[in-house]
Amino acid sequence: MTGLFLPLPAETRRIIDRLPDLIDKTFPLPGRFRQGLPRDVAELSRLLTSGRGDRGASYLGKPALLSAYLRYFLPWNVYRLSRLLSGSDSLPLNLQPNDAINDLGAGPLTLALSLWISRPELRNIPLEFRCVDRTAAVLDAGKKLFTALTTGSGAPTAGAGTACPWIIKTIRGELRRSKLSVEIRGKPAALSAAVNVYNELFWDLSPHDTNGLGRFAENHARLLSSLTESSGSVLVVEPGIPRSGEFTSLLRSALIKEGRTPLSPCVHSGPCPLPGGKMGKNSKAKWCHFAFGTEDAPEALHKLSAAAAIPKERAVLSFILTGPAPAEKAARKRQLTKIRIISDTFPAKDSWGRYGCSERGLVLVTGNKKNLENSPSGTLKELPLIDGLKDEKSGALVAGLSPR
Repeated sequence: MTGLFLPLPAETRRIIDRLPDLIDKTFPLPGRFRQGLPRDVAELSRLLTSGRGDRGASYLGKPALLSAYLRYFLPWNVYRLSRLLSGSDSLPLNLQPNDAINDLGAGPLTLALSLWISRPELRNIPLEFRCVDRTAAVLDAGKKLFTALTTGSGAPTAGAGTACPWIIKTIRGELRRSKLSVEIRGKPAALSAAVNVYNELFWDLSPHDTNGLGRFAENHARLLSSLTESSGSVLVVEPGIPRSGEFTSLLRSALIKEGRTPLSPCVHSGPCPLPGGKMGKNSKAKWCHFAFGTEDAPEALHKLSAAAAIPKERAVLSFILTGPAPAEKAARKRQLTKIRIISDTFPAKDSWGRYGCSERGLVLVTGNKKNLENSPSGTLKELPLIDGLKDEKSGALVAGLSPR
């Protein structure tokens, strides 16, 4: 069994646990403002969800909202992204010395922070990050925090006095409907990434305008591909909401047309069996998204979440990583199908089930409740399909999970 969201390694968890304190030390908050922090977090949450129409283009330029973002949304995003990035086998980035990384909509350098925290093998090789965002204050805050993280007293390094060899370049600019507002100079990147940014761009499209969303995805697949070397990778991570799942599926198809092979979470390059709004109403896995528990997130972060009345017991995301096609493995003697578990566990006919994605399409994995719950969202299974059997409700193929 291979999972996407394995428990955090001890060192990674230790660094994330001290991140809230590091943020407080790097950006001191006067005591008279600390009492209002939960209120500011709740207000920023509203502006990012139901109140999108009330915020300006540079809303994070406001000190109170930037403080709330740095203390709540940034550590949660770092935690969530680190859980994904920690799985080096299930998320192969293959970065080499002197590679360039484009981070579009970088915010306070969430990607660079998360990569440094979750991939210790990269900390001592030279990498160039080109971090693009429209708000200078956010980029500056991220660069200041990155410096504090990588040079602070608790930072693990190759040896005493070793400086972080990563070059962080901040660029004022923004992603637009069909282009990037600035030119990124230098060689094509080994990795081009966009984390939690596209949902801000397609939100004003009608939820019924799949054609418009498809054109948007095609435009940005071309843009991402043009910024990335042919042997490089493209990573897009979005909140695990239905519209983001639909966009991720459309972007996947558009990147395939650009010659970019899906590497994760996909187990195949065929049509996406979880394309979002196009699926039948009876399906329990309408869009590709993954959920995992947050019990190992920092206690201080959970306390702030509770104080702001937006507790997070689970983190949810949709994502796509594309890159060069992996080498073909030797054929197995027994015909097995790779299945990426997607949904939660639910009662199925005479048993329990979880939906998964495979090269054959949607698959219902059945078995007893205990065994299925030991295969959480994101788990990669290799199982034989049951010949001639389909799920009556969804039309999915069926695979049986045997007791271990």
